[in-house]
Amino acid sequence: MFATYVSARGHAFIDRALYLPKNWTGDPARLVAAHVPEAVAFATKPALAVQMIQRALAAEVPFSWVAADAVYGVGDVEQTLRRACKGYVLGVKSDHRFGSWAGKPVVAGTAQEIARDLEPEVWQRLSAGEGTKGARLHDWAYCELADLDADEYDETQSGLWTRGLLIRRNISDGDLAFFTTWCPAGTGIQTLVAVEGHRWAIEDSFETAKNELGLDHNETRSWHGWHSHVSLVMLAFAMMAVIRYRANDATPPKRPRMRTNRI
Repeated sequence: MFATYVSARGHAFIDRALYLPKNWTGDPARLVAAHVPEAVAFATKPALAVQMIQRALAAEVPFSWVAADAVYGVGDVEQTLRRACKGYVLGVKSDHRFGSWAGKPVVAGTAQEIARDLEPEVWQRLSAGEGTKGARLHDWAYCELADLDADEYDETQSGLWTRGLLIRRNISDGDLAFFTTWCPAGTGIQTLVAVEGHRWAIEDSFETAKNELGLDHNETRSWHGWHSHVSLVMLAFAMMAVIRYRANDATPPKRPRMRTNRI
């Protein structure tokens, strides 16, 4: 599992986690043979995602949004980000249930059912960003579900935030994708679409790291070997991103003063 940091200046991996299924963590001899640390126990992919988010927060990485696919879209990931006052656009399955309250238009049912009952005028054709063939256009719909105060999740925080459902419909075949969202009140659908569109960076990172840096060109058979190989690839990728940025902008804007972030 990988976390990618995305900004207007480029993107790069900033964290990784090795997922071990139960047939690994339940086999002590296998763990010893692969030199897996004794403290490592089974953890679900959402739990590993929470750990990476917490590490980014502890390192004071400056970010405002998190996007992820349906593997991570519910539960602890949402709660962690709400407590930290970070917006999110997280994929969910079609049978994920949503309901509105607190003065919002009535919405209730599974994501699939809600999408089916939407009026035609609700849909907007928007770009999720530029791709290799131009604008990545889809039809989108957004349902605001509730406005909540940030202090409900962290008493030290303040401000009104909106929980919602974002739906993407493929123009050619009508295929649907669903996202649970959390954002400052008043955030428009185009911002949410742009955040979801930035998720392409993880796939681009994989493609580049595999084709140019040998991410998958290894036969490591130990915990330390995997982490060593992957960490070196991540470092090389980050250096490549810096070189590309400098090549595309010989006079980058002056960087603001900020505390050092360690990842």
